[in-house]
Amino acid sequence: MNNTHVYKLLTLPDWEAAKASGATATALDRKDRYVHLSARNTVAETARLHYAGQKDVRLLEFAITDLPPLKWEPSRGGIMFPHLYGTLEIRHACRQWTLAQDSHGIPVLPEDL
Repeated sequence: MNNTHVYKLLTLPDWEAAKASGATATALDRKDRYVHLSARNTVAETARLHYAGQKDVRLLEFAITDLPPLKWEPSRGGIMFPHLYGTLEIRHACRQWTLAQDSHGIPVLPEDL
């Protein structure tokens, strides 16, 4: 993979929990036993599919070099997604945004992404 950064989307409650604990821990991540992340080319579709209609979705950007080794695995139609089999500490985020919604309730990615 030629990606230099990966992305984590969080609902407002998941963001508040991450701020309190210092690490992300979504229900899906706990269930699957790894942290679901997105690459630049997949984060918009992840936002559309899983975060539509949710206000104040938080997007965190992480440099791959600042994280433990990621495992790239196929998901959604064979597209490769980064997974972290460990803890994703929010202190490693190099940038973060609170996403606005478009007229259909889909989170809008920042222009500088």
